[in-house]
Amino acid sequence: MSEPPHPLSRGVLRRLGRVDRWAFDRVAAARLPGLEYVLPRLSRSADHGVLWFSSAGVMGLTGRARLRRAALRGSIAIAVASPLVNLLGKQAFRRKRPVVDLVPPIRIRWKLPTSHAFPSGHSASAAAFATGVALEAPSPVAVPVVGAAAAVAFARVYTGAHYPGDVLAGLGIGALAAFGTRLVWPARPPVARLTDAEDARDLVTGDGEGLVAVVNPEAGGSGGATAAILPGRPELAMELLERELPAAEIVRFGPDDDVDKVFGEAAERARVLAVIGGDGTVNAGARAALEHGVPLLVVPTGTFDHFARALGVESAAQAIAAYRGGRLGRVDVAYAAPTSGEGAEEERLFLNTASFGAYTELVDLRERLERRLGKWPALAVASVRALRRSEPVEVTVDGRKRRVWLAFVGNCVYGSRGAAPTWRDRLDDGRLDIRMVATGRRVPRVRAVAAVLVGHLHITPGYRAWRASDLEVAAPSGGLRFARDGEMSSLAGTIRFGKHGRALSVFAPVDAG
Repeated sequence: MSEPPHPLSRGVLRRLGRVDRWAFDRVAAARLPGLEYVLPRLSRSADHGVLWFSSAGVMGLTGRARLRRAALRGSIAIAVASPLVNLLGKQAFRRKRPVVDLVPPIRIRWKLPTSHAFPSGHSASAAAFATGVALEAPSPVAVPVVGAAAAVAFARVYTGAHYPGDVLAGLGIGALAAFGTRLVWPARPPVARLTDAEDARDLVTGDGEGLVAVVNPEAGGSGGATAAILPGRPELAMELLERELPAAEIVRFGPDDDVDKVFGEAAERARVLAVIGGDGTVNAGARAALEHGVPLLVVPTGTFDHFARALGVESAAQAIAAYRGGRLGRVDVAYAAPTSGEGAEEERLFLNTASFGAYTELVDLRERLERRLGKWPALAVASVRALRRSEPVEVTVDGRKRRVWLAFVGNCVYGSRGAAPTWRDRLDDGRLDIRMVATGRRVPRVRAVAAVLVGHLHITPGYRAWRASDLEVAAPSGGLRFARDGEMSSLAGTIRFGKHGRALSVFAPVDAG
């Protein structure tokens, strides 16, 4: 038999109960003009998480990566907190609901709940979602969500559904559930830090004179039949640029144009070179900007836009604001080049990542499936097929022979786990982030594929990760195919991966980093 509670414990619980009931009576007796109608309806809208999942849907539709992550983290936190409260907490404590004699009938507009009171499920869901959003979203979004969550929690007492203690317990559980998501999915910093360069205000004009913008109309899957119905992101970005910076020159290139030639000619006559496109297009713009010594303005319109998001630029409007702010930063540029090559002409630059092994097959499959399935379905199908079917590549890595199934080389250290992590804390640390799965005769397919898809590659046998300033890979006789910033390249012989430290000048938001 369990021992009865200690008399001191019983006394503390009785005093807490009296305080809880006193606080409930004070709230019940309060008259808040205008809120007699608002708070009951707000509380009702949060039934079954409808308010929060609707908010998550709206954030997801914005297309902004930070808001999508915030919506997903908040939803996951609700999925963790809700069963903790409703299946465990309520059944363990079985506290009765308050007596609502002092609550005006106008506030009790719907049937009161009959489940146990402690802890408050509505409050737990509200805190879980709001905390999850606050971990990822910018303040203009996070603050209203936190305010709505606080109002829902207060409404649970104001409408007579819960004692204040029930609400406080629910808020605590929800917040802990949201913070707990960081154990398996670390929160991403809003921007990566970079080295401040010289003041660029002498390069910036109010109407954009001296700025030459090169546009990839196909970025983000915007080409094809869809573009004839709705304007794609590149078209919308160009319209905004023309309206806000009317003196800027805009250059479009087509599928048959020589991209390097277009960017080179644009950079020759530009004081500031802008690139409107995805990561592959930004890569081409960076090459031209480095060659001609001009700063780069990134206007993201691609599918992933990893580099732009690392800078804290997620839209054309933010890019224009960064240009007008005149803040220049310097970032590292990584490269792959044959050790026997002569000069920069042999270098294959990358701003984000270079990968070989299964990832090259993934890119090939995605490009073949993209026209039939669309970009995102093609990526999902290609990921599973390539990871299941690919064979290791026999290479020599820093003098040691290895059979590499998957290799990732990042420009600067990445903070997340997995085969293809997406965020960095700095863009100027002078290091390469190297991650490889080197196998024996057989690749542990099921375990390895699952580890890649859930982002925990470190549990795969043969996985190794390290940081270095350079890396040498001796390619097989037919050369080594690798993807850099999503574009395919091929080099033969011994290939050196290295860094040009703080070589590229880029515009960054004034309030970032």
